[in-house]
Amino acid sequence: MMPMAGGQSTDIEQLSINTIRTLAMDAVQAANSGHPGTPMALAPVVYCLWNRFLRFDPADPVWPDRDRFVLSVGHASMLLYAILHLCRVRAVRDGERHNDALAVPLDDIRKFRQLNSKCPGHPEYHWTPGVETTTGPLGQGLANSVGMAIAQRWKARYFNRPGFDIINYNIFALCGDGCFMEGVSSEAASLAGHLKLSNLCWVYDNNRITIEGKTSLAFSEDVAARFRAYHWHVEHVNDANDLDALTRAFETFRKETGRPTLIIVDSHIAFGAPNKQDTHQAHGEPLGEEEIRLTKRQYGWPDDAKFLVPDEVPAHFQLEMGARGKVERDAWATLLQAYRKKHPDLAAHLDAMERRQLPDNWDRQVPTFPADPKGLATRESSGKVLNAIAGAVPWVMGGSADLAPSTKTRLTFDGAGDFQHGSEGGRNLHFGVREHAMGSILTGMALSKVRPYGSGFLIFSDYGRPAIRLAAMMGVPVIYVFTHDSIGVGEDGPTHQPIEQLASLRAIPGLVTIRPGDANEVAEAWRVMMQMPHAPVALALTRQALPTLDRTRYAPADGLARGAYVLADAGNGVPEVLLLTSGSELSLCVRAYETLAEQGIRARVVSMPSWELFERQSQEYRDDVLPPGVTARVSVEQSAVFGWSQYVGLTGTSLGMTSYGASAPLKDLIPHFGFTLDRVVAAARQQVERQGHTSVR
Repeated sequence: MMPMAGGQSTDIEQLSINTIRTLAMDAVQAANSGHPGTPMALAPVVYCLWNRFLRFDPADPVWPDRDRFVLSVGHASMLLYAILHLCRVRAVRDGERHNDALAVPLDDIRKFRQLNSKCPGHPEYHWTPGVETTTGPLGQGLANSVGMAIAQRWKARYFNRPGFDIINYNIFALCGDGCFMEGVSSEAASLAGHLKLSNLCWVYDNNRITIEGKTSLAFSEDVAARFRAYHWHVEHVNDANDLDALTRAFETFRKETGRPTLIIVDSHIAFGAPNKQDTHQAHGEPLGEEEIRLTKRQYGWPDDAKFLVPDEVPAHFQLEMGARGKVERDAWATLLQAYRKKHPDLAAHLDAMERRQLPDNWDRQVPTFPADPKGLATRESSGKVLNAIAGAVPWVMGGSADLAPSTKTRLTFDGAGDFQHGSEGGRNLHFGVREHAMGSILTGMALSKVRPYGSGFLIFSDYGRPAIRLAAMMGVPVIYVFTHDSIGVGEDGPTHQPIEQLASLRAIPGLVTIRPGDANEVAEAWRVMMQMPHAPVALALTRQALPTLDRTRYAPADGLARGAYVLADAGNGVPEVLLLTSGSELSLCVRAYETLAEQGIRARVVSMPSWELFERQSQEYRDDVLPPGVTARVSVEQSAVFGWSQYVGLTGTSLGMTSYGASAPLKDLIPHFGFTLDRVVAAARQQVERQGHTSVR
C-alpha cells in the first residue's frame, strides 16, 4: 500500500480511503456517467470527518441529536454513498430504523445512476437514508446548512435546561468552487457570519478545477479574505491527504465559540496515468478502464477488482465511528429519559416537533372575521392568523427578506422576540434582502423539524425559485408568504407587479399554491397549511383591502380545504354559466353573480384558491363543483391566464393580464386592464349566448 503525502496514516486508514476512491471510480465507470474526480480527491477529508469527528450513529441515522453532513457538491455523490455503505448506515422507513438493512447496499452502488438505485446522480433526501438534504444545484446545500444551524441554535435555546443539553449537534457542509461562485452561498455566508453561527463548519475543496477548465478562467478572488470579511473563522489545510492537518482543523472548529468556520482544503484532481493532462475533463466524466487500472495500481489495488470492499474496512469504521456513535446516542437516550421526567411538557413538544405534529388545540385562537364590505387586505388578516397560530405552536418561526412591515409577518405576541446572536430563542428572523438564501435557509430549518415561514412580495418569488423547487422535490413543509400579489401594487409598476408568477408557482410539482379571496379564506388557508407536514405551500396575499364576505349568504370558507368550492349558486342549483376565480377577484365575481341574477341569468361562483388541492379531490366532487355539462365558463384573475384553460375549456373565456402592468394608482389600473363589473358580466353573457341558452335577455 503506497503511503499518503503529508500527514501519516495507518495502513487501515489508507485502505479505507482508497476503498472510497475505488468505489467511486468503479461506480462512475459502470454507469458511464458521473464525476469521479472530487470523490477521489476528497476521500481523506470525508474519512477524517466521519471516522474521527462526526456525532452520528450508523444504526440510527435519524437520531435527533446527530451531527448533520451536507454534500453541497452534489455531483460528488459517490463520496457520500461510499461512506454510507462503509459505515454500514442502516435503512430507515417512516422515520424509524428498518431492521438491519443497509441504507446503501453494494448492489445499489453497482447500479449508480440507474433506475430505482439508492444511489442516484445527486443525493436525494427521503430516497437514501443518511442524505440530509437534496443537493445538486451548487450552493443550495450551503444555504440549507445555514438553516440547519439556525434551527439548532433555536432548538437548543428552547429545549435545553441546566444539566440537560438535549440539543447539542453541529452542521458540516462540503463545498467547492462552483458553490462559492453561486450567489446563494454569498447571501447565506453573510447571514451566518452576522448571526455568529459557531455550530457551522464549511469545508471548501479548493481544487481549482471546474467543468470548463481551471477556475482562473472566471474566479480569482481571495476566498479566505472574503470569509474573514463575513466574520468567519478560516482554517487552511495545504494538502487534502494530510489527516493530521485535517484533524487539527476540525478540532479548531470544535473550540470556536463566536464564528462559523471555513476550512479551505487544497486538493488536486489527478489520476494514475502519467500522461493524463486534461484533469478537468475527468472531473465530469468516467476515467476509462485503462486509467482506472493505472490508478488502482498506484494505490496498490488489484488491477481488475471491481467494487472491492475489503472486510477490514467496514469493521474499521464500526470500531471507530460506529462504536463512538453508539456511545453518544445511548448517552443521549439515557439523558432524554431523565429529561422526560424533569421537563415533561418540553419533552412532549420535542416529540411532536420531531414527528411533524401539532399541539392540541393549536388553532383555538384563530379568529373568525365578521362580514365587512370594506374588509381587510389579506396580508393583514394573514398577520392576525399567523400570530394566533404561532402563539400556540412554539416551533413556528420565520421572517422576511427585509419586508416584514409590508408582509405583516412579524410575530408580535409577548416573548416572540428577534433571533439574533445572544437571543437565539427569538422567533422573528431577519433575512435581510436575500430572497434566494432565505428560501434555502427555510428548507434547512424545515429539515430540522421546526415549522418555518418566509415572506416577500410575490414578484420576488422569482429570486427564490430554485429553493422553492427543491423544497417541493423533498416534500418539506416550508410556508412562503407572498404579498402584493397582483397589479394591486399600483404605482410601483411593471417591475413589481406579478403577472406570470402564479402560473409558474402552480407549475411546480409538489408545491401547493393558495390564493385566498377574503379574511376567512385566509384563516382556513393557514389551517390547511399547518396540517400539511410533507409539502411546501405558497400563500398569495393582497396589498389592498378586500371585502369580507357574509358567510350567512354565501358558502362557508372551510370549502377552501378542498381547493375549490361553490361559493354562490343559481337558485335551483342548475347554473347556466360558471364564474371561476381566486383571491382579490372573488368579490368582483360575487358582484357579477348578483348582477347576472337580476338579469335572469343563473350563474355559479366557484372560489378556486388552490388548484393543487382541488385536483386531489375525487372526480365526483370536481364534477359537482364544475359540472361537465356547463361549458359556459369565465375565469377572472389579475394574472397571466396560462393554465386556466384546463378549467374553462377551449370555448371558455379567461379574463387576465396579457402585459406586465403599468405604473399608476390601483383605481386607475382596474378599469385600464378591464377588471370591472361590466366586463365580467358581458363575458358571462357572451358565454351563455355562445352556448345557445335562450334565457339571456
